[in-house]
Amino acid sequence: GWCPLSLAGVQTPQLLVEPPWMPAVLWDRVTLTCQGSGTAGATTWYRDGGLWTQVGRDRFIVIESGTYQCQRPGSGLSPPVLLSN
Repeated sequence: GWCPLSLAGVQTPQLLVEPPWMPAVLWDRVTLTCQGSGTAGATTWYRDGGLWTQVGRDRFIVIESGTYQCQRPGSGLSPPVLLSN
């Protein structure tokens, strides 16, 4: 939904899940890709509401269950994606 506190024009990135089955299960070797505006290669990742990694990669193979989000400089936080094993 619309958030009055967000900066005007800020685009929210999306988490692309491959394979695209929902709910995603980790034995499928799930890849998360952060897509959207902001600075590519400077992505911050969150897991279960906390900082997961600031490696800056736009793509990860996930091996742990949890709720994942990504964020890029100049953009908002992606909608959460729940992965389970």
